Amino acid sequence: MTTLKLITKINADKQTVFDLSRNIDLHRQSMKTSDEKAVDGITSGLISLHETVTFKGRHFGFWHTHQSKITEMTFYDSFTDEMIQGKFKSFKHHHLFHEKSGQTTMIDEVTYEIPFGFLGAISNRLFLKKYLIRLLEKRNAFIKKSAEKQH
Repeated sequence: MTTLKLITKINADKQTVFDLSRNIDLHRQSMKTSDEKAVDGITSGLISLHETVTFKGRHFGFWHTHQSKITEMTFYDSFTDEMIQGKFKSFKHHHLFHEKSGQTTMIDEVTYEIPFGFLGAISNRLFLKKYLIRLLEKRNAFIKKSAEKQH
């Protein structure tokens, strides 16, 4: 099991950051390079508790489908999405939000397992973990830019 933790400081209130983080349209825009699209479930707007979304995108030259469900949500402090179907053995993403003096600290905690035993572990160490971190950083930069533009 691998755990990633990213912290992003955003000069905006946490409600704005929270809503941008669960916005399907913004996610799609931030993942243009992988041609990611929401193809099932909630395909635009804000996703909420117990709702699902299925994304299809090109990663490592192949089309992948990832379906997740919002399993926990506390307005405007946190929400969690968990993979229902996809290439991972398991994938859970906690989104946490803390505001102080008009600045929101957005924390992403991602825990995942990959299949394929020893080969999966090697691929995770060599490139997958770094790739996921870059995807999250790109998405977070897009959220930051969008939130700060509104304020």
